[in-house]
Amino acid sequence: MAQAGERGKTLLAITNAIVGMHREFYGRGATRGRTIMQENYVMCVLDDIYNRAERTLIDAGRFEEVKQARLAFQDTMEERFSKAVEEATGRRVVGFLSQVRANPDVSTEIFILEPDGDSAPK
Repeated sequence: MAQAGERGKTLLAITNAIVGMHREFYGRGATRGRTIMQENYVMCVLDDIYNRAERTLIDAGRFEEVKQARLAFQDTMEERFSKAVEEATGRRVVGFLSQVRANPDVSTEIFILEPDGDSAPK
Protein backbone atom coordinates (compact mmCIF):
# COMPACT_ATOMS: atom_id res chain seq x y z
CA MET A 1 0.00 0.00 0.00
CA ALA A 2 2.91 2.36 0.69
CA GLN A 3 3.95 1.95 -2.92
CA ALA A 4 0.57 3.27 -4.09
CA GLY A 5 0.97 6.23 -1.74
CA GLU A 6 4.42 7.00 -3.13
CA ARG A 7 3.09 6.74 -6.68
CA GLY A 8 0.32 9.20 -5.81
CA LYS A 9 2.86 11.62 -4.37
CA THR A 10 4.96 11.34 -7.54
CA LEU A 11 1.97 12.03 -9.79
CA LEU A 12 0.88 14.97 -7.63
CA ALA A 13 4.42 16.40 -7.72
CA ILE A 14 4.40 16.25 -11.54
CA THR A 15 0.96 17.89 -11.77
CA ASN A 16 1.95 20.64 -9.34
CA ALA A 17 5.23 21.31 -11.18
CA ILE A 18 3.63 21.56 -14.63
CA VAL A 19 0.67 23.66 -13.42
CA GLY A 20 3.10 25.83 -11.44
CA MET A 21 5.23 26.55 -14.51
CA HIS A 22 2.12 27.47 -16.48
CA ARG A 23 1.06 29.79 -13.65
CA GLU A 24 4.50 31.36 -13.47
CA PHE A 25 4.75 32.12 -17.18
CA TYR A 26 1.09 32.69 -18.18
CA GLY A 27 -0.06 34.42 -15.01
CA ARG A 28 -2.48 31.61 -14.23
CA GLY A 29 -2.41 27.85 -14.11
CA ALA A 30 -4.98 25.28 -15.06
CA THR A 31 -7.98 25.07 -12.76
CA ARG A 32 -7.63 21.29 -12.77
CA GLY A 33 -4.76 18.97 -13.55
CA ARG A 34 -4.25 15.25 -13.45
CA THR A 35 -1.23 13.09 -14.17
CA ILE A 36 -1.27 9.43 -15.02
CA MET A 37 1.67 7.08 -15.49
CA GLN A 38 1.90 3.67 -17.02
CA GLU A 39 5.14 1.85 -17.70
CA ASN A 40 7.29 4.30 -19.69
CA TYR A 41 4.67 7.01 -20.22
CA VAL A 42 3.56 9.97 -18.16
CA MET A 43 0.64 12.13 -19.28
CA CYS A 44 -0.38 15.35 -17.59
CA VAL A 45 -3.80 16.72 -18.57
CA LEU A 46 -4.59 20.33 -17.72
CA ASP A 47 -8.11 21.77 -17.91
CA ASP A 48 -9.17 25.42 -18.23
CA ILE A 49 -5.72 26.61 -19.30
CA TYR A 50 -6.25 29.84 -21.22
CA ASN A 51 -5.71 33.30 -19.80
CA ARG A 52 -8.12 36.17 -20.56
CA ALA A 53 -6.16 37.44 -23.58
CA GLU A 54 -6.04 33.97 -25.13
CA ARG A 55 -9.73 33.35 -24.39
CA THR A 56 -10.57 36.67 -26.09
CA LEU A 57 -8.63 35.61 -29.20
CA ILE A 58 -10.24 32.16 -29.21
CA ASP A 59 -13.72 33.67 -28.88
CA ALA A 60 -12.88 35.90 -31.88
CA GLY A 61 -12.04 32.85 -34.01
CA ARG A 62 -8.25 33.14 -33.66
CA PHE A 63 -7.50 29.80 -31.98
CA GLU A 64 -4.76 28.90 -34.48
CA GLU A 65 -2.69 31.90 -33.35
CA VAL A 66 -3.17 30.94 -29.70
CA LYS A 67 -2.32 27.32 -30.49
CA GLN A 68 0.90 28.26 -32.28
CA ALA A 69 1.99 30.50 -29.40
CA ARG A 70 1.19 27.76 -26.87
CA LEU A 71 3.08 25.13 -28.86
CA ALA A 72 6.08 27.45 -29.18
CA PHE A 73 5.98 27.97 -25.40
CA GLN A 74 5.73 24.25 -24.72
CA ASP A 75 8.61 23.56 -27.11
CA THR A 76 10.68 26.19 -25.30
CA MET A 77 9.77 24.72 -21.91
CA GLU A 78 10.51 21.10 -22.86
CA GLU A 79 13.74 20.96 -20.86
CA ARG A 80 12.14 22.44 -17.70
CA PHE A 81 9.03 20.26 -17.98
CA SER A 82 11.18 17.17 -18.53
CA LYS A 83 13.45 18.00 -15.60
CA ALA A 84 10.43 18.20 -13.30
CA VAL A 85 9.26 14.76 -14.45
CA GLU A 86 12.76 13.32 -14.11
CA GLU A 87 13.09 14.67 -10.57
CA ALA A 88 9.71 13.26 -9.56
CA THR A 89 10.13 9.83 -11.17
CA GLY A 90 13.88 9.32 -10.91
CA ARG A 91 13.88 8.33 -14.59
CA ARG A 92 15.20 10.05 -17.69
CA VAL A 93 12.72 11.61 -20.15
CA VAL A 94 13.60 10.59 -23.72
CA GLY A 95 10.65 12.17 -25.52
CA PHE A 96 8.09 14.92 -25.07
CA LEU A 97 4.82 15.62 -26.87
CA SER A 98 2.40 18.46 -26.22
CA GLN A 99 -0.97 19.51 -27.57
CA VAL A 100 -3.71 22.05 -26.85
CA ARG A 101 -7.39 22.26 -27.74
CA ALA A 102 -9.90 25.08 -27.56
CA ASN A 103 -12.97 22.90 -27.09
CA PRO A 104 -12.56 21.27 -24.71
CA ASP A 105 -10.20 23.78 -23.09
CA VAL A 106 -7.40 21.32 -22.41
CA SER A 107 -3.67 20.76 -22.73
CA THR A 108 -1.77 17.48 -22.64
CA GLU A 109 1.89 17.07 -21.82
CA ILE A 110 3.17 13.58 -22.58
CA PHE A 111 6.56 12.33 -21.48
CA ILE A 112 8.24 9.16 -22.70
CA LEU A 113 10.56 7.72 -20.08
CA GLU A 114 13.67 5.68 -20.63
CA PRO A 115 12.73 2.09 -19.80
CA ASP A 116 13.75 0.91 -16.35
CA GLY A 117 14.58 -2.69 -15.50
CA ASP A 118 10.94 -3.52 -14.74
CA SER A 119 9.46 -2.07 -17.94
CA ALA A 120 12.18 -2.72 -20.51
CA PRO A 121 11.07 -4.75 -23.55
CA LYS A 122 11.90 -8.43 -23.20
